[in-house]
Amino acid sequence: MINVSALIDSLGGALLRPIVSGQRDQIHDVTLADADDTSFDHPGSLVLGFGVDCAAAAVELIDRAVRAEACAVVLKAPLAEDPGVAGPAAELGVGLIELQPQASWTHLVWLTRSILDHATTLARSEIQHDPSNYGELFAFADAAAATISAPVTIEDAHSRVLAYSELQDTADPARISTIVGRRVPEPIVRHFRSRGVFRRLQSSDEPIWVDAGPDGVLPRLVIPIRAGRELLGSIWAVDPGPLPDDQVHELTRTASVVALHLLRLRAQSGAARRMTVDRLRAGLLSPDNTTDLRLPPGPWRVVALADAATETQPEYRLHLWESVMTRYGWPQPLLTSIEGTPMAVVTDTGSARTAGSWAWLQALADDTYAYDNTVSILAGRPAHTTHDLSRSCAEATELISLARKGRAATPSTTYEESWHEVVIARTHAALLTEPPLGAGPIQPLVDHDAERATDYVTTLAAFLVHYGEPKRAAQSLHIHPNTLRYRIKQITDLIGLDLMDARLRLAIAVHLTSILDAADSAASGSPEEAAVEPLPDEQPTSDDRQC
Repeated sequence: MINVSALIDSLGGALLRPIVSGQRDQIHDVTLADADDTSFDHPGSLVLGFGVDCAAAAVELIDRAVRAEACAVVLKAPLAEDPGVAGPAAELGVGLIELQPQASWTHLVWLTRSILDHATTLARSEIQHDPSNYGELFAFADAAAATISAPVTIEDAHSRVLAYSELQDTADPARISTIVGRRVPEPIVRHFRSRGVFRRLQSSDEPIWVDAGPDGVLPRLVIPIRAGRELLGSIWAVDPGPLPDDQVHELTRTASVVALHLLRLRAQSGAARRMTVDRLRAGLLSPDNTTDLRLPPGPWRVVALADAATETQPEYRLHLWESVMTRYGWPQPLLTSIEGTPMAVVTDTGSARTAGSWAWLQALADDTYAYDNTVSILAGRPAHTTHDLSRSCAEATELISLARKGRAATPSTTYEESWHEVVIARTHAALLTEPPLGAGPIQPLVDHDAERATDYVTTLAAFLVHYGEPKRAAQSLHIHPNTLRYRIKQITDLIGLDLMDARLRLAIAVHLTSILDAADSAASGSPEEAAVEPLPDEQPTSDDRQC
């Protein structure tokens, strides 16, 4: 992340010139948007107006950038300083930057991405290591490009771009999109997959030649990067033309050096990840351990990522969630594990497209629930300071037992939405503490049911749930309303209490909940895992005397 003025200062006035200052200053990413692009939505992005050559298209792009919460728009001179373009930008509050006429868009992409990557690496560095590590990968890409006089990228085993050469002017649109998005676009992946490229990468050490494809995709030379039998990544050269054997051998030798470098980076990344997990866990457990946390702007929610598979190894669940979140667009998810449950810290603001936000995690939960209905995403209340994180964490943890007993909404819910279930759960727990409260006025009903096989306890519970609606109460018990009225008369005679008293009804309803839960727990044979159930809506009962 870097601010707009720092980027312009870094690149100099010979390349960029500010025209309009926007309301947002922090650049989180780079988006390439041409005149026909209508689909981008990247908050905090620097939008490059590639191919925008008229005022009408520029204003339309600016409008879309505002809706996408972009940081600024870059347009070529002299279009950027056109009053018909600069005026709307100033009015809408989005930054406008002019790219000098002689400058290349690919050059700008390379320079901007390099500066952004370097700033991100420094900001997210969790351990002491040389921040030039990733810069070395760019140096390898430049050296390879110089060897064969063709654009080069270095990618990992998942087609994510790690580095690219400065020489990109002869690259095709697919390569430019790859550099900007940091990942090979899916249509291009399908093209290479149909040619068997990825299958051969998994099994071969030999260079792979790929013919030209649709939509202007140029030929490729692909060199696998391996450590033993493990594929770490690959080097991709765009349209290198016929190469002599010594140049291909030099690329292969470069791949061997890059493999050692990637292994070192992976080891460092693993150590950094472990440190992040430990720091985050300490911060969630105690408000005194939050000084070292590196979080995006708040407020935040702490979210428990619970599931019914309690026998699964905690480390496996944590790695699984990290993999899922990374795949859905959150490159460095804030994850840790507490008592075997993965916990995430997400921002409370942002749309479903904002990776790392609560809305985004809810959308992910909906997708996950479609094929795994054991997943529950349970969020504590918003934390407005880092000291509030431990409170939000405790609230998320409190929802776990409710979710596993079906008392919290799935696949996602918040502490606020489940408040009533929390109240019932806490009340139930209080009734089990010493000194015991006893059955109180309900004891005669319990004894009567045990001695005569009646259903007075469940009848009273349903009556209180649907108080003032005898027909609904009778329907929930599958009995006639007259039968319900008869039972209630018998019940009031047994307990000798006036059910017109609202506070008395509340106390009886809470106590009945505890009794019914204990009965359900005993029936299931696992009292320590008893659900905190509300009064049942439907409870089959024997058919007794009717009026």
